[in-house]
Amino acid sequence: MRHDWGHNHITAIVNSIPPSHRRPIFHRNSAVQDMNHFSVDFCAALALTASFSVQATTSFFIEDLTWQEVQTAIQDGKRTALYYAGSTEQNGPHMVTGKHNLIAHHVASRIAKELGNALVYPVMPFAPTGDPANKSGHMAYPGSVSVEDDIFAHVARNVAESAAAAGFSCIILMGDHGGGQAALGKVAREFLNSESSRGITVVHAIEVYEQSNALALAYLKRAGLPYGDHASIIDTSELMYVSPQSVRMGKLKLATEKLGSSGFASLASPKLGKIFIEYKVQTALARIRASTDCGG
Repeated sequence: MRHDWGHNHITAIVNSIPPSHRRPIFHRNSAVQDMNHFSVDFCAALALTASFSVQATTSFFIEDLTWQEVQTAIQDGKRTALYYAGSTEQNGPHMVTGKHNLIAHHVASRIAKELGNALVYPVMPFAPTGDPANKSGHMAYPGSVSVEDDIFAHVARNVAESAAAAGFSCIILMGDHGGGQAALGKVAREFLNSESSRGITVVHAIEVYEQSNALALAYLKRAGLPYGDHASIIDTSELMYVSPQSVRMGKLKLATEKLGSSGFASLASPKLGKIFIEYKVQTALARIRASTDCGG
């Protein structure tokens, strides 16, 4: 299969070369010119080489890069590392359990693009969401995952330590889920106290969660729209905007407290989602840029 692809690809390239640039091949034992086989001149060789050249990646995500590409990016000035924690939890009957992860991935990419000096570590897909033994909180619903606060904090610290070892001088910790915000703050404080002598800045950008949520609530109030705490109009709108295929539109009206939602999901829209996502991006940027060592 791979050989066929290569043959067809080369054939297509050769056929695109003007006849005037083709050089016929004469068989050694025959004066008959085989027009189906020809060599290509320098221009054709360049076209073939270009078709197989490795394209430079423009991804901000470390998991999409080789270690050498990460090293080069850091040397070229990308000294800020973004760590964003999401969560895998029930989000009513109308949204996938990876809602927070999808939103975090989108927001982190936007932040990195705006800063111009940042790379993004893989989104942490788990957070404290309840007690599995007692099926409390989100753990009452299948598909939810919960990790203990100390484990959640330990992972964040390990990632921060890894970022520092890689050469990043500014490390930003963020979370899209309420559970774990205190742990991220503690990690940032402890890490900063222990690593400040090395010129490393660690910031817990809690604004991306708290301040953006306050702005969204204020917007809904001005618009005369209701608000629900979980799997409601705000996060449903955000997911509609960043990953519409992850919202079960036919089940919006089934989003009730009994099924894991605070309600009002049917009032959500991608238009609102764009506004709320922008709040997250801009509040994060403001916090990061407030640190003289981190701003892009």
